[in-house]
Amino acid sequence: MKKIYLLSFLLLVITTISSCKENEKKEAKQIEKGYTVEEKTTTINWIAYKTTNKVPVKGQFTKVNIENKKTSPTALEALNGLKFNIPVSSLFTNDTIRDGKLKKSFFGSMKNTEVISGTINMNNETSGHVELTLNGISQFLPITYVISDQMVTIEAVMDLDNWQAQLAIEALNIVCKDLHSGDDGISKTWSEVKIEVATYLKHE
Repeated sequence: MKKIYLLSFLLLVITTISSCKENEKKEAKQIEKGYTVEEKTTTINWIAYKTTNKVPVKGQFTKVNIENKKTSPTALEALNGLKFNIPVSSLFTNDTIRDGKLKKSFFGSMKNTEVISGTINMNNETSGHVELTLNGISQFLPITYVISDQMVTIEAVMDLDNWQAQLAIEALNIVCKDLHSGDDGISKTWSEVKIEVATYLKHE
């Protein structure tokens, strides 16, 4: 009888140890390292153009909100399917007068002007597109990108005509007529805008 009790006790101990090891493995899987896009380590710069000589005007959006933050095993997966919105109020060009004109005359001439929103879709290891919503219109914006460990840089050239922003461009050109005039006396605001995004992914 004592032998039976001893055998039962040993089996209980072995089962408990095995169960503990399985739980440890599950916990280890749950805390695997992954990549996450962080708002605070993401910068969104843009370059617009004025005059017939295509003089660059640089600016940025100082705030971006991630709507579906996730931790993924690779940087590519962390970016793919990511939804974001950019408050127009965070526009900054280091010129308060220019900022006011852009917010009031340019974005103020559009529909749903509070935010620019989008979803990132990666096609392959170097390119993809953003389904970008601006002026109440959603269009695909082709992007190219480079991933270097935790650092990701994304570039795109946006044609505002694809978002039917002609009236907004005209409104901005009117209030900036002299500033957007070159030596030829022609005032011009280009529909082309270059986008440059850099984000340092969290990895833990």
